[in-house]
Amino acid sequence: MPEGKNVSVSFRVSPRFKRLLEAAAARERRSQTNMLETLLFAYCEVHGLEAARVGETENKTLAGGLSK
Repeated sequence: MPEGKNVSVSFRVSPRFKRLLEAAAARERRSQTNMLETLLFAYCEVHGLEAARVGETENKTLAGGLSK
């Protein structure tokens, strides 16, 4: 299934986070956005998270408190 158009996301990070993101992206010759996507997708794969199940996971988290 096609993912559709890209969307903008904006959030604040610490200066350390920003420096490390810049360094990691440069080292891998990726954009910062692509670096974040790569890291997030790898995390989701390792932990069995899928986009279709995100709503289900959110509902369980809200009902049962915070989970890691």
